[in-house]
Amino acid sequence: MTTLAKYHTANLDRFLQDIDKYSIGLDEWFHRFNTLHQTETNYPPYNLVKEDNVTFKLEIALAGFKKNEITVTTESGKLFVEGQTEKKDAEYIHQGLAKRAFTRSWTLSDDVEVRNVIFEDGLLSIELKRIIPEHQQKKVWF
Repeated sequence: MTTLAKYHTANLDRFLQDIDKYSIGLDEWFHRFNTLHQTETNYPPYNLVKEDNVTFKLEIALAGFKKNEITVTTESGKLFVEGQTEKKDAEYIHQGLAKRAFTRSWTLSDDVEVRNVIFEDGLLSIELKRIIPEHQQKKVWF
């Protein structure tokens, strides 16, 4: 008789390695799941706003950045936002704006696409829309 292994949050990595032995074609899903529990920086701050059931807006606060210092890309189901700062040899008496280089990423589901990207007044807004296939859309018969 086999014994069942008990897994806790402390040994999540071991669980993912063990389950990977017995799965076929799920390695990318488990890799994504494994990266969720890794610590990520909180810079820059952002909001995720639900506008309706299929439209969302990602708002990222980028005070002090210029439009040419920001890059927004998508690749392999991920959204990347990068900010590069120009080096200035200024002597700050007080530096309250945390303007530093960063790379931030979000995993997009297969049915979400980026529709629009706007940078205005220090706020980067990225419109995301869920694409619902026609056979899954609501239909009214009577």
